[in-house]
Amino acid sequence: MIKTQLLTAEGTLTQGGAEQIPLWQADAGAYIWIDLEGESLEDERRMLESLDCHPLAIEDVQRFRHPPKTEAFEDHTLILYRGITQFNEDLTIEQMTIALFVGERSVISCHPRPSTGVRHGWEMAAKDNLLRSPALIAISAMHYSVGRYLEAILAFEPNLNELEDCMQERPNDETMRELIAYKSRLRKLKRIFSYHERLATNLLKNIPQAWIDEDGDIEHALQDLFERCERLHGLCTMYYEICGDLIEGYLSISSHMLNNTMKVLTVITAIFVPLTFIAGIYGMNFENMPELRMQYGYFYAWGTMLLVAAGFGWFAYKKWL
Repeated sequence: MIKTQLLTAEGTLTQGGAEQIPLWQADAGAYIWIDLEGESLEDERRMLESLDCHPLAIEDVQRFRHPPKTEAFEDHTLILYRGITQFNEDLTIEQMTIALFVGERSVISCHPRPSTGVRHGWEMAAKDNLLRSPALIAISAMHYSVGRYLEAILAFEPNLNELEDCMQERPNDETMRELIAYKSRLRKLKRIFSYHERLATNLLKNIPQAWIDEDGDIEHALQDLFERCERLHGLCTMYYEICGDLIEGYLSISSHMLNNTMKVLTVITAIFVPLTFIAGIYGMNFENMPELRMQYGYFYAWGTMLLVAAGFGWFAYKKWL
């Protein structure tokens, strides 16, 4: 589906389809936003080529799971980032690649499915007449998408606090499995947010001169985007490390409890080994065993075993075992 917003040199804003593209090309003072949603790869390529998009940029857009990036070409700047179509409470997400071509008088957006960020930018452009600032439109759309990530991550914080309390009060294997799953998902999110932070950093450090000439507030918008991406990456990293610390803490507690159990079993074994040795000797059935004919041999054997057991008990009392 191809949608367009056209702002003519006279200031008239109209919405339509591909039929407005020739009008924009014929009007040197017009601005346009062309939104390509769910187009086949071949149709999308044909349309982008007709709009003079660079072949390498088109290749990046159509490459499967290309990491977020930004790259400046002669006539436009490509912004490639990951939008979300669904973000669940358990941190499982569904993503899609969103491409924005920012030119001097145009914005071209490409995405396989409906995007809330693009829809928000589309509504803001129509409401506030932002088509004269294509770069600001693109940054606003990405800013909104990153904001959705941030809301979802912040909504996860109470769950993490609950897991942390559970691990301190009543640690169990079920909570451990849940933490391992969260850590794995946070690792993936951390990688995505790292790409976005790098993208925002590159845009902020290398602002195209055309963007500055177009809108004086673009630097502030980029700074706001960078801070949001930085915060998002920082939060995700912090939650990832908390999950790792809780897992390591649980393993340490389990290891400590196992060591205490093994210590008790070792003490019990150390006590009964000499007693078993004594009982084993005098349990043999040889005839030439003088102690078997002693009048009080049975009591002597018991006394020796009790003394050995008492000696180990004294060691335990002194905490030498």
